[in-house]
Amino acid sequence: MSEDQHDAYIGLGSNMGLREKNIAAALNALQTTREIEVTSVSSLYETEPVGGPENQSNYINAVAHIRTVLKPERLWAVCRNIEESLGRKRTIRWGPRTIDLDLLCYDQEIRSDPELTLPHPMMHERRFVMEPLAEVAPDLMHPVLERTARSILESL
Repeated sequence: MSEDQHDAYIGLGSNMGLREKNIAAALNALQTTREIEVTSVSSLYETEPVGGPENQSNYINAVAHIRTVLKPERLWAVCRNIEESLGRKRTIRWGPRTIDLDLLCYDQEIRSDPELTLPHPMMHERRFVMEPLAEVAPDLMHPVLERTARSILESL
């Protein structure tokens, strides 16, 4: 990749089917995208669903740190395409899913567009995001809260 690389963090989650295999397939799809280099991946965390319909299965969650030359909108589109290719159906808000990819942070960019908000607007409220994020990037500074991932996790 060229010198205009960007750091981004992607949250991964699955609570349908073979959850670990779904996460692995999504990571493989990211890694095999020419403009993306997966530099580290957290452990897998099993968590109870937050919000959405009752009686969902537990999630497996992880966070990947990537380096990319893609702009945020294009990276987000790649994530959506990976979700679709792995059978994601968007029927119920916060409902069960084969795979969920969330763009958590992109460099220190702050934006609020109808399609993409950076950093992810609820990441700091969700232990299932902050725990794997703090594992791979404990000193990552939240660009809005101006607190590290470790500090946010400790406050949850």
